[in-house]
Amino acid sequence: MDALLKGEQALLGAVLLDPAQLDTLSWLEPHDFYRPAHQALFAAMRTHSAKERPTREADGTVPMSWLTGTVAEAGRRVRGLSASYAHTLIAACPRPKNAPVYGRMVLEGSIHRTVTEHAVRLEHVARVEAEQQQVDGVLHHADVLAGVLGDLARRWGTEPRPLAPPPATTGLAQPVPSPTVPAQAEDEQFLLAVLVSQPAAMAEVYDWLRPGDFAEPGHGQVYRCLGSLHHRSEPIDEVTALWEVQRRGLLADGTLSHEHLGNVFGGPGAGSAEWLGDRVIRSSVVRTAAVAATTIRSLAENEAMAPGRLIGQALHALGPLDEVRARWRTANGLPSPAPAEADPLERSAPAARVRAALSRSSTRQSAAQDARPTVGFPRSGTTTTSRSRTSPSHHPRSTS
Repeated sequence: MDALLKGEQALLGAVLLDPAQLDTLSWLEPHDFYRPAHQALFAAMRTHSAKERPTREADGTVPMSWLTGTVAEAGRRVRGLSASYAHTLIAACPRPKNAPVYGRMVLEGSIHRTVTEHAVRLEHVARVEAEQQQVDGVLHHADVLAGVLGDLARRWGTEPRPLAPPPATTGLAQPVPSPTVPAQAEDEQFLLAVLVSQPAAMAEVYDWLRPGDFAEPGHGQVYRCLGSLHHRSEPIDEVTALWEVQRRGLLADGTLSHEHLGNVFGGPGAGSAEWLGDRVIRSSVVRTAAVAATTIRSLAENEAMAPGRLIGQALHALGPLDEVRARWRTANGLPSPAPAEADPLERSAPAARVRAALSRSSTRQSAAQDARPTVGFPRSGTTTTSRSRTSPSHHPRSTS
């Protein structure tokens, strides 16, 4: 039994039984529904309701024209819809007054799907462009993902701010780093050889290149040793570099081997450290984006993850990419982006979050008010239900 499918059906059934529930669902969009037929039905409900709001009869029934008109309007968008399926939706709704809660379920499913979609797209672009070391496309899709997370946070009624995951997260697939492209390993090896052979070369990359930017862990450790010598203003050559490597125990613990060091120190020492360093940090940007996308996709595919926590942890996963992007901009002499001004939606966030919390569930009603309305004809013993008093035009929020 699919809980999300049941939630979509119950929501649509609630609106068919009580069109006034649309007032409490203005924060929900047709694309939030998973099934195309449900998208078409909800869009038709909004269109039909905007033209002429159906009202209940004195006996509590809803005009049959509301059901038939909605199905006819939705049938222009998708095929296969019939009045029988509308009755199936009505039967799937236990309580029409619970429409805001059903809508929250629909929005929660939409958030998970949307984050998954954009994370998969970023992951694909990063994998494709890893060999070409093109960062513009990767950064564009990362910015799109960050923007989507911000929009989803506002719709859910929470602040779009990073949230660190718990120390021990179980049940989630760990991101697998992208395999090192041979050209990347060669660039890193050539760069290290240039840094050892040219005493002044380290100053060209020291301010923005970090050991973690190297795809090969061994290359990163060698760069760390060279950086330590540079920081202490000690000379850098094959002898001092080998001594620093040995002092750190990198040969004893197997992190590096003499053969590996021979390939680095014995390589060609001619070239531009700044140019080679730029290629290394470009690879780091793409690789970091791929890891972030994999992490976010894993979070979004976890159905137990609350939307607020999903958005916060996804923004946290993008943090390392922002850091390496800033250093890449420094390496290329690009100015730092100007901080974006807060838009009106962000300025009104506290009030929106309060309203969102109020619309998470419907108001308690008496037993007489909780009676289930009918379409076209009254049930015996059915009394007229009052219009839901849930605060209109607000989106739901779940505790995270």
